[in-house]
Amino acid sequence: METTMFETPAYAQATGGAAAAGGMAAVIGFLPYLAIFAIFYFLIIRPQQQRVKQHRAMVDAVKKGDDLITGGGILGKAIRVTDTEVEVEAGAGVRFTVLKSTLADVKPRGLPAAANDKNA
Repeated sequence: METTMFETPAYAQATGGAAAAGGMAAVIGFLPYLAIFAIFYFLIIRPQQQRVKQHRAMVDAVKKGDDLITGGGILGKAIRVTDTEVEVEAGAGVRFTVLKSTLADVKPRGLPAAANDKNA
């Protein structure tokens, strides 16, 4: 029996237990992907979400008199605080307004710099 380029031999399909074994092999083949996702979630995604949540809470708690560090690295003191903006005094007579979301760090009034630092 000779086959041509467009003909392929037909094989009988397995039924019953062999089909279930093929499904189990697919699940086992998928397990490494689930494990990798779980590792990424617990080592990268979840800690980043917690840092973002802490930063948002810190920025929302800004009040007049707090020492601030802007995203651009400017140090100043909060003079006026609204829902979305903070007026910052960086020096004698130097005032500017920044969005709250651009604040990098907030040190509450009366605390030394190292007392608020979580890495110290």
